[in-house]
Amino acid sequence: MIRVGVVDDQTLVRQGILSLLGLADDVAVVAEASDGEEALDVLTCDPPDVLLLDLRMPRRDGIATLEAMRDRGFDVPALVLTTFDDDELVLKALRAGARGYLLKDVTLDRLVHAIRTLARGGSLVQPALTERLVRAAEASGERREFTDLPAPEPLTDRELDILRLLAGGFNNREIADAAGLAEGTVKNHVSNVLMKLYVRDRTRAVLRALELGMLTDGDG
Repeated sequence: MIRVGVVDDQTLVRQGILSLLGLADDVAVVAEASDGEEALDVLTCDPPDVLLLDLRMPRRDGIATLEAMRDRGFDVPALVLTTFDDDELVLKALRAGARGYLLKDVTLDRLVHAIRTLARGGSLVQPALTERLVRAAEASGERREFTDLPAPEPLTDRELDILRLLAGGFNNREIADAAGLAEGTVKNHVSNVLMKLYVRDRTRAVLRALELGMLTDGDG
């Protein structure tokens, strides 16, 4: 059973999410919080396996909560779930440590899939949002992150394919199906991508690739 915490300042929204997740056989909501301060208390007392986190809340918003989780060493994967379709907020949330990002109009199947993915140690970003992140990064010419890292090593064509699928939010099994590879082979490719980009996880790999312009057609 995957234990989930839900953080949202709107009571009706929290209750709606709880009702939806109650339909999933392998997910149980074990904690609720109305803002980031309460969320940190939950994480201190009885951390869940996955945290669903709203971005715009009183007292301590989602970004500040993610930053506090990182600073305090809370190793709970956070899935940002919000009504705000804002590219800059996506980047800020991912930089602050979010492992996934979905809009609140997502289907139950997609939400449960995201929770399962994060619980297994994966990352998930809604593909449509990723496409806009690429455009936003290009438009802003943003290069604020990873400035102290070495230049990335060249990726093979196959590794670039894997990186693009990572950016789409697909897990190893889905990548294996899409690329016609064994799941173990995909894991090896993902490890190589992380090593060549000098990053520690899949989310950071996508962020660095975005900032380097590696996910545009004909680039890399």
